[in-house]
Amino acid sequence: MRKRLQAAVVLCAGALVVQAQGNQPPDRPAVTVRGQTYTPRSILARNMGTEVDQTTAFVPHKVVGNIYYVGTRTLSSFLIATPQGHILINTTYERNVPTIEKSVGQLGFKFSDVKIVLGTHAHGDHQEGDALTRQMTSAQVMAMAEDVPALQAMKPGGKEHPVDRVLHDGDSVALGGTTLVAHLTAGHTRGCTTWTTRVQEGARTYNVVIHCSLRAPNMLTREVVAEFNRTFTIVRPLPCDVPLGDHPAQYNMQAKHAKLASGGANPFVDPDNCDLETDIQEAMFRAALADQPK
Repeated sequence: MRKRLQAAVVLCAGALVVQAQGNQPPDRPAVTVRGQTYTPRSILARNMGTEVDQTTAFVPHKVVGNIYYVGTRTLSSFLIATPQGHILINTTYERNVPTIEKSVGQLGFKFSDVKIVLGTHAHGDHQEGDALTRQMTSAQVMAMAEDVPALQAMKPGGKEHPVDRVLHDGDSVALGGTTLVAHLTAGHTRGCTTWTTRVQEGARTYNVVIHCSLRAPNMLTREVVAEFNRTFTIVRPLPCDVPLGDHPAQYNMQAKHAKLASGGANPFVDPDNCDLETDIQEAMFRAALADQPK
């Protein structure tokens, strides 16, 4: 059973102004979760890294079952391989698509066999490459309804952003014996989507959760507050053995990957930490909410 992590929240004085995605946020308030202290600025730096981090491939590797990592050092991209073709979650920046293609090939798969493109949320660092990926593979692009307007406004090089299927909370996407369920976990964007699936590895079946970011956006409006309050109640009860995220730091990918060479138990199977990132982000959200001018 997962342990509910208790977050000690340290509020700093003054009003918080949370900046837009990609801008430098303030270094307050601070929250302490499991002995580690975080601020809006440190969370963004942890997630994004440098420009080199965002565009340099991390070693492609098997995560669990038929799920593989094909992203960069700081931007997650997951390949779900099936006998009837593959599902790609998060194309990241358009300039990274050739890098993802190379990583797919290094794992022994063909990028041209990608049949479905999904995403976690409508920010360029996660879904800007959708149009190019579709051009290269003829894959169907699917997206949560609430994120469609933001995606359609995303036009790298003038390309129209394709949306072949509009998804809604609770919809399933199936291919080659694998089924993913889309959960609307709004707040970071209107259509932020957390994906769940079950995979087989050896004699065991594991629940996998690919979390959408829970980092507070530029403004904590009444609508955004309501979205986050709903979202935190949705993500915690999700059955989870393998926590993943749209930034590798959200699930400590690099440290876990380093343990693969030991030949022991799969380090990505980590049920005790399924709620760790949620606890960090909810603590940050509650601190920011308390720090807002009344």
